[in-house]
Amino acid sequence: MPSSRPSQRQPPPPSSSSVKEAAKALGQRLREIRKNAGLTARALARQAGWHESKCSRFESGTRRPSEADLRAWALHCGVPELAEELVTTARGIEGMYVEWRRMEQTGLTRAQQSVLPLWERTRRFRIYSSWLIPGPVQTAPYIEALLKSIRDRRSLVDDVEQAVRVRVDKQRILHEGDHRFAIVLEESVLRQRIGGPEVMADQLRHLLVAASLPSVSLGVIPMTADRSNLWPVEGFFLFDEAEVNVELVSAHLSVKHTHEINMYVQTFSDLSDLAIHGPAARELIGAALNSLR
Repeated sequence: MPSSRPSQRQPPPPSSSSVKEAAKALGQRLREIRKNAGLTARALARQAGWHESKCSRFESGTRRPSEADLRAWALHCGVPELAEELVTTARGIEGMYVEWRRMEQTGLTRAQQSVLPLWERTRRFRIYSSWLIPGPVQTAPYIEALLKSIRDRRSLVDDVEQAVRVRVDKQRILHEGDHRFAIVLEESVLRQRIGGPEVMADQLRHLLVAASLPSVSLGVIPMTADRSNLWPVEGFFLFDEAEVNVELVSAHLSVKHTHEINMYVQTFSDLSDLAIHGPAARELIGAALNSLR
């Protein structure tokens, strides 16, 4: 018999398309567990004391299950040992999406400062970029051009000068401690003229210097590489094997679930295998620099 206790309504999943996909993936996992248990949605709902539509909404990703719901699902499907895995996945979805507007409501500086603790405690950085030179090896003028664009596009408070100083200051970890940076760029990143020819030329020269640092390994995927099996993906930062940060148009996506982190670890390895390193990479940077003259 369905429980007479009023159920606590769960808010809908966040609106980011990436988070929606994560919610759908959790729903597919729940459906798989239910089917493996030989239960229909109606039978599972009856056992858990739910309305039948509740199961359907969980499985479609249109309603977010509570932790109690997930533990009940695992229990009634005969796999209570999977409860914590499901709860961890749900918590990851809950915390993975932070709206840029909320973070940047007082300007860009706060967004730059917010990642400082994560940067300082990370020892191994793996960074892939398909669009821009990544933050740790950006010049101040390049950063300024990027942040001014964000400020204007999102109608933010004008604190670009302070935000640039914070981002440049973060780069100190390239030179101190035992931090290590493996960076993989698409060759097209070298050709994107951010800030105009002079700013871009200075940025490319800086990239050559950064690539010579003991703490930095730089790879560039040539535009002539065969991308049949692995095409360019969203840019991401992998912090040790604890967290992945992805920047979207509308949000900052933070991935903390082990299974998903492992996917990024493997993807970075595959992208790195496509890249050229050392003198060959520097030659591509030099060619991009020469094209600006």
